[in-house]
Amino acid sequence: MENLAKQLLKLRKGRKLTRQEVADAVGISAKSYQRYENAEREPTASTLVALADFYQVTLDDLVGRSAQM
Repeated sequence: MENLAKQLLKLRKGRKLTRQEVADAVGISAKSYQRYENAEREPTASTLVALADFYQVTLDDLVGRSAQM
C-alpha cells in the first residue's frame, strides 16, 4: 500500500496539518497514522473510510487507484 502512504502524506502536507491533528480527527493515535504514512502498516477498512471522509476524497483516490475500466 505504498500508494496509500504517498497519498496520506500528500493530503496532510497539502492541508498543512500535523499527524496529531489528522489522528485526532479520525480517532486513531498519531503513531498509527505515522505508520500508515511510512507504509509500515495498513489501516482497517473503517479507518480508511474515516480518512477518506476527513480528506473529502474517494477511497479510490485515497489508495491511489485510478479509475480504469
